[in-house]
Amino acid sequence: MNKAVDVSTKKLISLAPDNWAKWVTGIPDIITGEILNTEFQWISRQSDVVIQAESPQYGKFLILNELQLRYTSEMPRWMRAYTALAEEKYKLQTYPVLINILKISNSEIPTSFASNFIGLRAIQDYRVINLWEVDVNIAFETPLPSLLPFVPILKGGENESTIREALRMLRADEQLNQLETVLAFFATFVLESTLVQEIMRWDMTVLRESPWYQEIIREGEARGQAEGEARGQVRGIISSIETSLEAKFGSDGLELMSQISQISDLEQLKEILRRIVVANTIEDLQNVL
Repeated sequence: MNKAVDVSTKKLISLAPDNWAKWVTGIPDIITGEILNTEFQWISRQSDVVIQAESPQYGKFLILNELQLRYTSEMPRWMRAYTALAEEKYKLQTYPVLINILKISNSEIPTSFASNFIGLRAIQDYRVINLWEVDVNIAFETPLPSLLPFVPILKGGENESTIREALRMLRADEQLNQLETVLAFFATFVLESTLVQEIMRWDMTVLRESPWYQEIIREGEARGQAEGEARGQVRGIISSIETSLEAKFGSDGLELMSQISQISDLEQLKEILRRIVVANTIEDLQNVL
């Protein structure tokens, strides 16, 4: 994720850092301190959020929180790198946690990095939390306000009444009400966009303010820019469209790829990527195509 999304993540975790730390580590008597700077000397990319924590049993240590919109095969290597960099910078043991937001396949997500090169081994374990496996009641009962914007994709959180309750709690708190667009974004994955619009009482164009919506658009553009040419940009956007279709509509969404992959106009592809976010059904996307 880029810096814009990291800022949003930092805000989410800072809402109730002690409860967040207890949730991700399972340590009941943990106390959090400062949320630390994650700009590392040797690489330009920032990890999401590093929290300094302390408990009677483990003393002072770091919790490295890496939130990913969608899991990628590069994550184990990244978790190894970020953990080592955090420990080198702050001279403290680190508890790394990878939090995956959207489910894109049924494949098991690894909980460690391991390599063996010429007899030399490198191993890094980390905890994996998949939000689609987290009971929605945790957000309401703990309380864990950091999870409220993710309620629609939590286990048992896909119904309208639960989403309305999450919205009520966000709007009732001055610190939380700015996260309404994040809740709306994830609500579009489980409810029709027209219903989301009715619940939120604003036009769906406001959804484009969500950092997670912007992340999907940037992800496709970044993939294209990495290719370095017009044809490469087209491939990058198509790749992002494919993962977005699978995340929202499953295998049914992937059936559109045979048609989409024939499109070479970059702006048309970007528009399709934007429409996926607010589409109610696959039929809506077919109309666009």
